[in-house]
Amino acid sequence: MKRTFVRYKTGPDKVQENERLIGKVFEELKTKGPDGVRYLALRLGDGTFVHFAIVDAQDGANPLVGLEAFGAFQSGIKGRCIEPPLQNDAVIIGNYRMLS
Repeated sequence: MKRTFVRYKTGPDKVQENERLIGKVFEELKTKGPDGVRYLALRLGDGTFVHFAIVDAQDGANPLVGLEAFGAFQSGIKGRCIEPPLQNDAVIIGNYRMLS
């Protein structure tokens, strides 16, 4: 099981566009319902975005990267950011009713 945490900050004029693109990813996830992935995206008040993904696919592949909407989201991310995405593996220390 791989857990990934990504953090970045968009420009103030790019917040809504970024949210729209993330929303499309969740729409496609709901439609296709891929197994082995759990995904959370948050927007903080200062324009920082946080994504948390847990991938537990049988073949080790990340189902997110195969989504058309995820490709569209990633394609212009650098142009929307004033702080670039920083990706790290994550270890859950505690979980109270947040992650099933």
